[in-house]
Amino acid sequence: MNMPTSVPVPVPGQHARQLLKELQDTYPVFRDGLPLAIGIDKQLLARLPSLDRKVLRTALGMHTHSLRYLKIMERATVRYDLDGRPADEIPTTHRSHASELIKEQLRKQAELRKAQREAEALMRERTEKLGQLVQKFGRNR
Repeated sequence: MNMPTSVPVPVPGQHARQLLKELQDTYPVFRDGLPLAIGIDKQLLARLPSLDRKVLRTALGMHTHSLRYLKIMERATVRYDLDGRPADEIPTTHRSHASELIKEQLRKQAELRKAQREAEALMRERTEKLGQLVQKFGRNR
């Protein structure tokens, strides 16, 4: 009986990362982290109709939620199309939203670092206690 061969299942986001890298290599607006025009997904689909919409949405989400992009967005006043031409103005509410996302990301990163430091301290403490127990009870009698 022939068993079907195992086909590796792509990890979600793996293709999105690859697509984002290709977009950065192809379009300076992505490479430079410039604020993207509203509807940039439609522009991309018009130029690259074979793109998977779900992968594109994931790649765009990764790009627009990166700290680098948000920091640029926070200070920018204009969005850009795929060719790097100014497209439309950025409302103050969008810049404020970028600021809030930056604060939230930085807060989460700080919490993660704190949790890692606490876990490392707990591990050192346990190791020290284990060493003390080995010294106390590990002697040959």
